[in-house]
Amino acid sequence: MSWYVVHTRSRHEYKANSGLIQKNIKTFLPEIESWSKQKDRKKKIFTPLFPGYIFAEAFSLDNETKLAILKTAGVVRILGKKENSEPIPVPDSKIDAIRRLVNSKTEIFTMQFPREGESARIMDGPFAGIEGTVVSSNVEKELFVVSIDLLQRSVAIKLKGFQISKL
Repeated sequence: MSWYVVHTRSRHEYKANSGLIQKNIKTFLPEIESWSKQKDRKKKIFTPLFPGYIFAEAFSLDNETKLAILKTAGVVRILGKKENSEPIPVPDSKIDAIRRLVNSKTEIFTMQFPREGESARIMDGPFAGIEGTVVSSNVEKELFVVSIDLLQRSVAIKLKGFQISKL
């Protein structure tokens, strides 16, 4: 039995997951608990650990199984090699590691740092709310240099990872 990564439409992870289960295909949708951001209240909700992706298990990914997965509502494709679009199985050790991570009671945060050349918004500090372009980044040290056009002059600011968000 091998696990395969199934790419879903945006916010269709649960729909695709239930569709695959109805077709008797074993799935794994890792979820994390996070706080919802509503105006009047806060509550804990479950969200996918990998938005847009679920895992499906199959003995062999023959044409019939592949077609059953791809015809499921919300499914876009099965991840694989670009040349011949042959799906690549995920090692069981990786799936077990994800299961251990999800089952542990530690708080998990997902971070999507902007890459060089991408637009970003400053979230914290004296320049909060200002948007700019990432000039350089060092994810290991969580340092980002953002270029901001003020009065037709470019100003570079060094920021920590928690102070910046991807647009």
